[in-house]
Amino acid sequence: MAKQANYFRKKPKNCWVIDYKPRWGLTLQGWLSILLLTGIAIWFIGSKLHPFLAYTAPVKAEVLVVEGWIEDEGLVGALAEFRRSNYQYLITTGTILNRGMYLSEYKNFAQLSAATLITLGLDKSKLIVVLTPEVKKDRTLAGAIAVQQWLEKNKIKITGMNVYSDDVHTRRTWFLFRKAIPTSIRVGAIAHPSVRYEAKSWWTSSEGVRKILSELIAYCYVKFFNWQA
Repeated sequence: MAKQANYFRKKPKNCWVIDYKPRWGLTLQGWLSILLLTGIAIWFIGSKLHPFLAYTAPVKAEVLVVEGWIEDEGLVGALAEFRRSNYQYLITTGTILNRGMYLSEYKNFAQLSAATLITLGLDKSKLIVVLTPEVKKDRTLAGAIAVQQWLEKNKIKITGMNVYSDDVHTRRTWFLFRKAIPTSIRVGAIAHPSVRYEAKSWWTSSEGVRKILSELIAYCYVKFFNWQA
């Protein structure tokens, strides 16, 4: 019997079509742990990713900066924010229009959004239009730098500004403005909610999945690789 037991403990001989290789395998507890961690990751992505990207944390500020490319509903929201808070100025930013420029009297998003806000009832004396230089990439950063240069050139002294952007683009906007604006100026952010999908169940909408995944990639890119450009 002892010889028979020793025989079965020996490594089987290889043949030309199969090979014997001992390996480690997961236990039942191991598989359950992986399933638990996967479930936690899915829950975190589903419930936390949207509010992380659609960042809203306003500060006490004299200036509200509105990205001019946001849709009309966003401009309505920006005007409401301007009216309910004690801002001195509203600044619009934006590059040239990428569609309809040859038909419109306005050639860039900064002017187009400014005209829209005036039509909605904004006092012209509190409106500042800051054109963003035409760039092939990093348009948000170029807009932030243009705002800083305008404030510096016109000797406008402020202690805080809030940036108003569209939904999940807002964290990227806030991050880049914080890099471009001097640390002596507080920078807050306000995200205008999207009406095209339900934020709490964004994964059920192709629009929600597309926007959130693309913005997550873009945010990681500027944060870890390219904001200095």
